[in-house]
Amino acid sequence: MALSGNSKAKDNSFPDVIELNVGGQVYYTRHVTLISNPGSLLGKIFSPKNNASNDLARDPKGRYFIDRDGFLFRYVLDYLRDKQVVLPDHFPEKGRLRKEAEYFQLPDLVKLLTPDDLKPSPDEYIHSDYEDGSQGNRKSGFITVGYRGSCTMGRESQTDAKFRRVPRIMICGRIALAKEVFGETLNESRDPDRTPDRYTSRFYLKFKHLERSFDMLSECGFQMVACNSSVTASVVNQHTDDKIWSSYTEYVFYRKFPF
Repeated sequence: MALSGNSKAKDNSFPDVIELNVGGQVYYTRHVTLISNPGSLLGKIFSPKNNASNDLARDPKGRYFIDRDGFLFRYVLDYLRDKQVVLPDHFPEKGRLRKEAEYFQLPDLVKLLTPDDLKPSPDEYIHSDYEDGSQGNRKSGFITVGYRGSCTMGRESQTDAKFRRVPRIMICGRIALAKEVFGETLNESRDPDRTPDRYTSRFYLKFKHLERSFDMLSECGFQMVACNSSVTASVVNQHTDDKIWSSYTEYVFYRKFPF
């Protein structure tokens, strides 16, 4: 009887509906879904036999926290529910999703994501960087680099200007070109499912040095063809005439193949 009582207590260690925080993305799913593949990492972590619900990492709101790619986890969860996964056409993150499947110990999902003619290159978007799929005919195109800057300055002296750091360098253009130039320095989390031939204005760089972005564009054959800027001012203190000057600047780069 004692053994039966302990087993029942373990079965109740997790609620029927579980709230997960995966890399900042929140998911709700049933406990039976997470343990549907007992040999997987999730199956082991959330197994009632472990009775370790109190030992799992949690975020400030008490949700179970998993430090993985929150956007790609949706496909992992779909696979656990249906034992299949449906990806968008020209899905550019298949390599990264395959790594997630390997991490969560889902070998059947890994097979589904591994084509028979798998190329050795880990970059899933390489093919889309060319006009006809051949490396001898790379794509022409535009990339726009934009950033906002600001400073606080009084009327008396410009030497007292207090400049603020550039908060973010925005990247606009075709997704395949942006990934080719900026690679891992490109924060693409806000457009995870857009295909390489689509355009985006939502990407931004993980670094804040404008000159570095110019160097990377130059190394990939891009040249600046246009730029524009706008400036606005707002009063900070009416008694001192201190103002915050805000500017937005865009630089347009173009690459044409063949040179």
